Amino acid sequence: MKLIIQIPCYNEAETLEIALNDLPRTLPGVDTIEYLIIDDGSRDETVEVAKNWGVHHIVRFKQNKGLAKGFMAGLDGCLRNGADIIVNTDADNQYCAEDIEALIQPILAGKADMVIGARPIDETEHFSFLKKKLQHFGSWVVRKASNTDIPDAPSGFRALSREAAMRINVVNDYTYTLETIVQAGREKIAITSVPVHTNAELRPSRLFNSIFGYVKKSMLTILRAYMMYKPLKSFGFLAVFPILTGLCIGFRFLLYMAAGQNGGHVQSLILACTLIIIGFLTFMIGLVADVIAANRKILQDTQYHARRAEYDALYMQQKTERQASRIYRVLETEESEKAAVSG
Repeated sequence: MKLIIQIPCYNEAETLEIALNDLPRTLPGVDTIEYLIIDDGSRDETVEVAKNWGVHHIVRFKQNKGLAKGFMAGLDGCLRNGADIIVNTDADNQYCAEDIEALIQPILAGKADMVIGARPIDETEHFSFLKKKLQHFGSWVVRKASNTDIPDAPSGFRALSREAAMRINVVNDYTYTLETIVQAGREKIAITSVPVHTNAELRPSRLFNSIFGYVKKSMLTILRAYMMYKPLKSFGFLAVFPILTGLCIGFRFLLYMAAGQNGGHVQSLILACTLIIIGFLTFMIGLVADVIAANRKILQDTQYHARRAEYDALYMQQKTERQASRIYRVLETEESEKAAVSG
């Protein structure tokens, strides 16, 4: 069982070594632990710090592409290097590395394919009162959109099995945290959460410049993800209001007409027809989007099998090389022992 811990980095030279030093070297149920960083176009000494520390794998971008693309590039790098379990954590040492053992237990036990670390938000001192409330509200919205019970959706401290990592897709450019939970919930990927601890803040968050900006981008991300997986329900909901309003206005016009007072109310009839047409067109867009979503599922399944064929071939090649290396070392040891006895 091979675990790779990945860390997205953007100008993290000052904090990266602190985070790396806290990472576990051995864990129960894990044979090999390796480390991978995603250098998202850093302009400082992040890569040099990682190399000097002894990080096994480095994925590099020439320019900053954002957290979402960095996360996906990290998953690709981990899968190519034979990871059975992937843990994602932050370079600012926000999450307590001792909790990685608890984080991967549901995967080792075969109970889940994705595990989210739930932070003690109300007890985190460097979170403002407003941020705490927004975190709770955002997680509630994600739970409703994803049909899951994850208490801390924005948490980046998470573990994925090899199977889940091959199925995950992130299409937004902002963050992977929310969209992956919505996808897991709607695609029936087994997902759960475990309580984790956090360390003292080493630097302010770089994900957003203001609370308002964070809320706006997060809500748009959740809405877009939900509409991708439930387009007919989303557009059907939007179509209800203009159709019902148009029907009410039209019924009012019919009442006036029955009473012989329809003169002067033609504008109401025009408005009713316009609203009903808008609602109907909105529903038709939902039907088209639903057909597109069905095609997207087929493409995702095709992508999954393509990924599996590619990554499994690399996995078997690496496994064969490791076995051959062990056999060679055993034979070399036996030859040395024979030579010593003969001497």
